[in-house]
Amino acid sequence: MTTDTTVTWLTQAAHDRLAAELANLSTLGRDDIAKKIESAREEGDLKENAGYHAAKEEQGKMEARIRTLVVLLRHAEVGQAPESTGVVVPGTVITATIAGDVSRFLIGSREIGGSSDLDVFSEQSPLGAAILGLKVGGSTTYTTPSGKSIAVEISNVETFTG
Repeated sequence: MTTDTTVTWLTQAAHDRLAAELANLSTLGRDDIAKKIESAREEGDLKENAGYHAAKEEQGKMEARIRTLVVLLRHAEVGQAPESTGVVVPGTVITATIAGDVSRFLIGSREIGGSSDLDVFSEQSPLGAAILGLKVGGSTTYTTPSGKSIAVEISNVETFTG
């Protein structure tokens, strides 16, 4: 059995938001979905009951989100965003030229982005893994899942103020 013990950096606000979501899903969310399933079950034949199947699918998605949140929060490192030193690390905002286009994005868990309008790339993503540790002015290439090689040049690394 393998376990994912990846540490995820979170701001205190992101941690609190995710903990509240987990608490809500684990209590009210489960109660609500149980009522929906019971109500749909009372309608009769389960093989032909679209409401029942939709509620069971919703339950599966909710339980998957609960499992994700439990693991994420268990292995979270909570604190302030790392102070930018001009090096790409999780929790920093990057400005880079990617395949000729300038992009600004956050490196880390999508959960830390919160209400930010920044795109978020995981440090395990092909782009994230390729640029981790690069300094401003550094460049590299990464390979997309489709096999395409893309050039990246780092032009700025900032502290995330999310």
